[in-house]
Amino acid sequence: MGSNELDPSSHHKKVIGYMKAILSAIAAIVLWSTLAYLSTLLVALPPFLVLGVAFIISGSASFFLQDAWKVPVKTLAVGVAGLFGYHFLYFRAFAQAPAVEVNLINYLWPLLIVILSPVILSGYYLKVRHLLAAFMGLAGAAWIFSNGSLQLHIEYLHGYLMAFGAAIIWAVYSLLTKKLPPFSTSAVAAFTAISGIISILLFLVDGGDLMLVKGIKPVTWIQLLAIGIGPMGAAFFLWDYAMKHGDPRVIGAMAYLTPLLSTGVLILAGGRKLSPAALIALVLIVGGAIIGTRSSPEALSINLSSETRE
Repeated sequence: MGSNELDPSSHHKKVIGYMKAILSAIAAIVLWSTLAYLSTLLVALPPFLVLGVAFIISGSASFFLQDAWKVPVKTLAVGVAGLFGYHFLYFRAFAQAPAVEVNLINYLWPLLIVILSPVILSGYYLKVRHLLAAFMGLAGAAWIFSNGSLQLHIEYLHGYLMAFGAAIIWAVYSLLTKKLPPFSTSAVAAFTAISGIISILLFLVDGGDLMLVKGIKPVTWIQLLAIGIGPMGAAFFLWDYAMKHGDPRVIGAMAYLTPLLSTGVLILAGGRKLSPAALIALVLIVGGAIIGTRSSPEALSINLSSETRE
C-alpha cells in the first residue's frame, strides 16, 4: 500500500487538523475584534508609534522560538511585506479619507481571499455558495460601517486606493502563506519584529520623538501589551496556521465576523448602542458564514490531500 491516504488513522489526523484550522481562524477573528476598542484607548499616541511598539512586543517572541528566523529571505520578505505593508497603507488611508469608507474598502480582503484562491492556489475552485457567502459578508460589513448609508467622494480617491491596496496585500499575503515552501508558524514572530523596527523608523522619519515613550503611563503600557499580545500578536500566528491548514474560501467568508464582533465589543465595552444597521448586518454576516462554512466532500478532500505544514 504505497499511499497512507487509505490509512484511517492518517485520515482522522487530517480531519482533526482541518477542524483545528477552522478553530484557529475563529480565534484570530475574535482577537481582531478587540482591536478597534483597544485602539480607541490609545488615540493620544501617534499611530505608527502604537504600531511599532505592538509589533515589537509581538516580535519579541522570535528570540524564544527556535525556528523563528530559520526561513528563506523570500519568505521573510513576503511576511514583512504582508504585515507591515498592510498596516502602513491601512493607517495612511485613514489619514486620507473618512473612516467609514476606509473600513468598508479595507474589508474587501475577505472577499479577495475567496476570489483569488483559485488564482493563486492550485486545486481550488469557486462555487456559487463561496461567492454568495463572501458578498453577503461584504454587504453586512457595509451596513455596519455606513449605518445603512454610504457615499464615496472623488476627493478622497487617494485614501480609497490606499485602503484597497491594503486589502489586496492582506489577501495575497494570506494566500501566499499556503503557497510558499513550508515554513514554521514561529516565523511570524520574525515578520512582526522586523515590521516593528520599520514602523518605529517611520515614526521617527515623520518627526516623532522617542522621548514620548518615557511619558507613557503604566495603564497605557498595559493597553499596548494587550494589543501586542492579542490582535497584533497571537492573532497573526493563529491566522497563519489557519490559512496553511484550512480552506481559504471558507475562512475568507468567516472573516466577515470580525467587523460584526468588533461592533459587539464596542457596544459591550465601549458604551455604544446597538443600531438597526448592526442587526441587519448580523443576519447577513452570520447567514453568509453559515453558507460559506458548509463543508462539501470536494472541499474537504482538497484540504485532506494537501501536505501538512508546520
